[in-house]
Amino acid sequence: MVSQTHLVVVDDEPVARESLAAYLEREGFRVTMAEDIRGLRAVLEHEKVDLLLLDIRLPGQDGLSFLRELRSRSNLPVIFVTGRVDEIDRVLGLELGADDYVTKPFAHRELLARVRTLLRRTSDSYRLEYNNLARHFAGWTLDLSRRCLTDAQGEEVRLTRGEFEILSALVRRPGQVLSRDALLDESSHRDGAPNDRTVDVLIARLRRKIEADPADPRLIITEHGFGYRFVGPVH
Repeated sequence: MVSQTHLVVVDDEPVARESLAAYLEREGFRVTMAEDIRGLRAVLEHEKVDLLLLDIRLPGQDGLSFLRELRSRSNLPVIFVTGRVDEIDRVLGLELGADDYVTKPFAHRELLARVRTLLRRTSDSYRLEYNNLARHFAGWTLDLSRRCLTDAQGEEVRLTRGEFEILSALVRRPGQVLSRDALLDESSHRDGAPNDRTVDVLIARLRRKIEADPADPRLIITEHGFGYRFVGPVH
């Protein structure tokens, strides 16, 4: 039976777009293709989409500017699938809220594994693992079932998926030093790259949201040469 999980592949190269879509369809997904952001908008306006596979370099509006716009109103899972291999593009993509970043050429099986991992992390069954669980610290409340963060006044502060995964890993182990590799294992951004800056980017974004002074953090502490540690009481 064909899965109701709906993926959208956005790529202006017809061969790459059709090859990836055909592979994902053989794996049981429903797949819609678009060659640019205009076509993607038409899909999003009329259909429920579960995950977006988005190229950066597109005719007209590029993928980065679209993601910036998307993240202002939606946490739709997004994996960049692109020929842009510069680290600055990867870091910018993650800072804008991409859930993963895959560079061309890539193995279809690897991308499939990333898609399934991200879908699992965003599914109802994954959220049920944290049903009715919350962590409280320094006036903040991290609701693990609703995947949201609220301040002392009850106002919600939006977290991207990567930010939530890193913060939940830290607050569930207060006082424990977690290496970048261990934090990547908790995150949909796991790719095994030895010099990956993903965790540093996510930590910097979290500090801007929860620290009184991000330049002098008191909650998420850097343990140089080891990783990061969450300090202070958590209950």
